[in-house]
Amino acid sequence: MNKNIETWDVEDHTFWENTGKAVANRNLWISIPSLLLGFAVWMMWGIITVQMLNLGFPFEPAELFTLTAIAGLAGATFRIPASFMIRIAGGRNTIVFTTSLLIIPAAGAGIALQDPNTPLWVFQLLALLSGIGGGNFACSMSNISTFFPKRQQGLALGLNAGLGNFGVTTMQILIPLVMTMGVFGAIGGAPMELIKDSGTLIGRIPAGSATWIQNGGWVWLVFLIPLSLIGWFGMNNIIPITPAPGTPVSAFSKILGLYAISFVTSVIGLYLYLPKPFGLGVLNMWVAMPLIMIATLGALRLIPGSIKPNIKRQFAIFSDKHTWSMSVLYILTFGSFIGFSMALPLSITVIFGFVNEVGADGVVTRVANPNAPSALTYAWIGPFLGALTRPIGGWISDKWGGSLVTQVITVIMVVASAALGYVMQAAYGSAHPETWFFTFIALFLILFAASGIGNGSTFRTIGVIYDREQAGPVLGWTSAIAAYGSFVAPVVIGEQIRAGTPQVAMYGFAIFYAFCLVLNWWFYLRKNAYVANP
Repeated sequence: MNKNIETWDVEDHTFWENTGKAVANRNLWISIPSLLLGFAVWMMWGIITVQMLNLGFPFEPAELFTLTAIAGLAGATFRIPASFMIRIAGGRNTIVFTTSLLIIPAAGAGIALQDPNTPLWVFQLLALLSGIGGGNFACSMSNISTFFPKRQQGLALGLNAGLGNFGVTTMQILIPLVMTMGVFGAIGGAPMELIKDSGTLIGRIPAGSATWIQNGGWVWLVFLIPLSLIGWFGMNNIIPITPAPGTPVSAFSKILGLYAISFVTSVIGLYLYLPKPFGLGVLNMWVAMPLIMIATLGALRLIPGSIKPNIKRQFAIFSDKHTWSMSVLYILTFGSFIGFSMALPLSITVIFGFVNEVGADGVVTRVANPNAPSALTYAWIGPFLGALTRPIGGWISDKWGGSLVTQVITVIMVVASAALGYVMQAAYGSAHPETWFFTFIALFLILFAASGIGNGSTFRTIGVIYDREQAGPVLGWTSAIAAYGSFVAPVVIGEQIRAGTPQVAMYGFAIFYAFCLVLNWWFYLRKNAYVANP
């Protein structure tokens, strides 16, 4: 089978039915598990850090929050060059190689987690490399958008993204389970002993139990290695989209070069942002993020050789106002999904795992709550629901229009986030926070479901607004910007929890959602809108 397809015209009904459909579906169903594993490796620190607390790793909760934030920022930054990889290196080459790269942080975590005395900077580096999995979303969506006709892109992209997003849920269920058994024998390393109760989907694990936390990294190698081979033999490069992919080795070199740019800009930005002793702490989050984005884009423009014309051509998307409006709306949907996925496990642990105790001297301290719910038991439900509703959002939007669906879910998110802020405030100050837990989870589930549907609707909107050549880079770019939510949410929620005001974070999100409501109406739903309900 020829891996480089020379002719591709899926808007032609005859070509689609006779040739295109089978090729497109095969590439889609290999892409989905590849993307799922990308999400799993990217997001694994949200669960691993909870278990590091339960095992007594010598780090403060604030330091562990930085691991999820670092992975989030890196994943978002890696998406910027990944947005342009398909036209430069080819779909098959890109998906296979970027999936294979995930072996590095997965194996690294399996080694580092065997020793609680491993320095924090090692985990920070591994969290940074886990961002490769986040970056893979941009090239995956860009690639799949080239295989399907516009009339089917809402469902196809919704399936790729939605089922790919199940990587978050898969990780949150699988990691706690494999930590309870020595599934890799002597190769996997020795167990450690829990000093606090833990949990899994099937129940609570008491303190004193043996735990193989390192399996949280090792387990992904079981899937990554065979899947890379399946992609190599089953996927295709589309020559009309990638006129000169080159040999696989040259394509892999281009991908490494593009990812190296985002790696360097992420490291520099994090060094300026992180507090001492791991950085200078001279920039706050809201300054560090745009500087990293600008530096990454600027470095991409300076790449010499054959890549430069391709980058310049694709940079034309930045002169279109819809690129910027859809970037904001995608922050609303995917940014919320991925940010809350990152922040939820530790938020449950910190808000419900402790209560305020007033000492004889009147000083208030936070002490362990014996009735606390386990984050490892419940945190998977929200991302599962968000991923489940994503294809539904694409399917509904194909029928009703993407922007109308986006408007409805935005109203829901404004109300739910404001209500959640009130509940978080009440739980944090309560002597029995667990009484608020199911209201807390219910509101988070509403946010996850709405954001999942909105992910599908925004994909549909982008697919309608842009032609085939521009849709891929726009999908990649908007996903990159939105992925910074995985950095913002853990930092903002973590800071507000430490300040004793967790409700402020959620009220802030509600205000942003209200702004998105107006933006979506202005661009796509008002009378004489720029594009009518795409």
